[in-house]
Amino acid sequence: MKKFIETLRNCWKVEDLRMRLLITLLFVAIYRFGSFVVLPGINPGNLERLQQQTAGGLMSLLDMFSGGAFSNASIFALGIMQLVAIAVPSFQKMQRDGESGRKKIAQYTRYLTVAILLFQAPSYLMNLKMQSAGALASGISWTEFMIPATIILAAGSMFILWLGERITDKGVGNGISMIIMIGIIARLPQAFFQEVGSRFTA
Repeated sequence: MKKFIETLRNCWKVEDLRMRLLITLLFVAIYRFGSFVVLPGINPGNLERLQQQTAGGLMSLLDMFSGGAFSNASIFALGIMQLVAIAVPSFQKMQRDGESGRKKIAQYTRYLTVAILLFQAPSYLMNLKMQSAGALASGISWTEFMIPATIILAAGSMFILWLGERITDKGVGNGISMIIMIGIIARLPQAFFQEVGSRFTA
């Protein structure tokens, strides 16, 4: 532990590294703040059924990767869509091509993200309607709500992608991986207490 603290002190003394650490912390803080910004028109106090749905199974996994934004009906609810470079062999080859390969991956990822979001955002909103129809503010119909909410969700995911790229360029480590990791870490305490609670109530 003492050696770890000493390493942190030495890192802090290097001006360029200190600046990169501060930039990384700033962008991570922006991401976490956005995870609590609820979609305009949604009352967060009426999301109990959505939160129950994300308490277990596949939905809880999606909620964990988004850092809780999924169950909060946040503008960042759809999280991030850049695991493709791991799964697709041709993208793995591009990664080995250096800077030009990484730029191509970033470009393809943006296109792929937009394509996925055009399907994912309406699906998320339909699920939100089924689980928490009463959360929508009075005077607004779901038909009127769907189009602007889809745009906001898509913009939120693209903004997360942009944050990840900025962390990679100006911060420390791989930005996308950092954002995914922060989302998982943010949900760990709640997941732990839920698991402990379920053991005692079973």
